[in-house]
Amino acid sequence: MNKQHSLGFLDLVKASKAHIREVHATDMPALLQQHPQLTLIDVREDREYAAGHVQGAEHIGKGVIERDIEKLHPDRSEPLYLYCGGGFRSALAAEALVRMGYEEVYSIDGGWGELSQLLPTE
Repeated sequence: MNKQHSLGFLDLVKASKAHIREVHATDMPALLQQHPQLTLIDVREDREYAAGHVQGAEHIGKGVIERDIEKLHPDRSEPLYLYCGGGFRSALAAEALVRMGYEEVYSIDGGWGELSQLLPTE
C-alpha cells in the first residue's frame, strides 16, 4: 500500500529516526529465531491490528503507548521491537520511549507491509 504522506509528517519522522535504532523487516525472521521470546509490539490502530498482525505481537497503539508502556514493560533495558504499517509511526513511538528512558527500542522499517510476507500472522 503506497500512501501519500504530508511533508510535515515526513519531516517529523525523519527527525525521529535520527534519535532511534531501526532494524529492517527482513532481519526479523533471524532475530526471532535467535530470540523467540523477543518483545514485538504492534503500534497500529485497533482496527488495523484486528485485521491482521504478526503472530505473538502485543498490541499497544501509538496513541496510548507512552501511557501504558511502564505498566506493561517496567524494565527499561528490555529490548522492544515496534512496528506499524511501514515504519513511520513506529519510529515516532520509538523516539517517545527513548525519551522516557527505554534503552533498547527498535523501530522496524518496512513494518506490517513487509512483516506480513515474512512471518506467521494472525
